[in-house]
Amino acid sequence: MNKIMNFSPNFSKRDRKIKFVIIHYTGMQSEIESIKRLIDPKFKVSCHYLISRKGKIIQMVKEKNIAWHAGKSKWKKFQNLNDNSIGIELVNKGHKLGYQNFTKNQIKSLIKLCKIIKKKYRIKKENFLGHSDIAPLRKIDPGEKFPWKKLSLQGLGEWYQEDQKFFRINKKKIRILFFKNLKKIGYRYFSVNLSRKSDVKIVRSFQRRFLPKNVTGRIDQKTYKISHFLVH
Repeated sequence: MNKIMNFSPNFSKRDRKIKFVIIHYTGMQSEIESIKRLIDPKFKVSCHYLISRKGKIIQMVKEKNIAWHAGKSKWKKFQNLNDNSIGIELVNKGHKLGYQNFTKNQIKSLIKLCKIIKKKYRIKKENFLGHSDIAPLRKIDPGEKFPWKKLSLQGLGEWYQEDQKFFRINKKKIRILFFKNLKKIGYRYFSVNLSRKSDVKIVRSFQRRFLPKNVTGRIDQKTYKISHFLVH
């Protein structure tokens, strides 16, 4: 697989095992602007790989080192996922500058790269995550246009299977049951029993990934049902 090197000074030494791959979008006007930021010491951000709109892969930090891509984050028992992950950025203007569909070449390159990383570090299928999964109160990337279902068919990321054995849930119970499921899946930054204003961001993060045409922030029957299928 062809890779271009353009190393960033923004990294630290790794002393933990790689268990996750975290997928981001750049959220900047262009590939050039994105690279400038990722190699600028004053911004203190980086990634292991950047994938251009044409599918070109640029390595920016060696896998043996920690790239600064995830920030404050949690998933299951893990915190600050930079320590345990490889970060991949996809060039995309993002929600603030004109969110684009990811290109076929971009996704093709991403799948190839992720399969190599998966095999090399024996990463579990469910440990391919989006930035918004691990930092749902701060981040919304890679967003609802990212093809998680397509990746899941390649063994990269979890998806759900419809099961006919499902009953409608009482509206009073739906919130607690939904967040219980999210806790089992790995999401954090909420209380199962205590409702918070920030819960809507968690729900949207879940919907962006598993129900991308219905990002409302409300826990409806369909949203709950998907969380149920993911844990059963």
